[in-house]
Amino acid sequence: MVNIRMANVKDLIEMQQCNLWCLPENYQMKYYFYHLLSWPQLLWVAEDFDGRIVGYVLAKMEEDETKPPHGHITSLAVLRTHRKRGIATALMRRSQIEMHQVFGAKFVSLHVRKSNRAAFHLYAETLKYKINDVERGYYADGEDAYDMRCYFGEVEENGKKDDVTEATNALEKELAIS
Repeated sequence: MVNIRMANVKDLIEMQQCNLWCLPENYQMKYYFYHLLSWPQLLWVAEDFDGRIVGYVLAKMEEDETKPPHGHITSLAVLRTHRKRGIATALMRRSQIEMHQVFGAKFVSLHVRKSNRAAFHLYAETLKYKINDVERGYYADGEDAYDMRCYFGEVEENGKKDDVTEATNALEKELAIS
């Protein structure tokens, strides 16, 4: 069992360690501080029973005022020992809910390696992101990235609300009960 909670400054070193274990894209500590100081509501961690950080999401709001307000997932990682348990989904949904409710985001964007089939499946199938574009040579090693987006509050053709809106509503009800 893991606990999903908002990150704090004490978590940053373990978040960075998780990033180093899981991903080829790594960040200096000042980048984590920048995110935490600017958008504290968007950084979430998963901790196991003994308080060890086993996953995190690092997210931000884009600051281009010429475009509609939107968030961006900078980094998402879950230790290999804790994958396939819904942790990444829970972290993403929690951050997305805060983007939408606290900052009024209309959508959230992210980049994912074209070769990362597991992450692509999470984003496209589970979280209902759509490919917006392909960015050639996006990563330092030259690999292309899918630029993906998930719009909040959209109503599908059949009149049903999207999964993000439904997840937001379910989480709000759950939090109201506890």
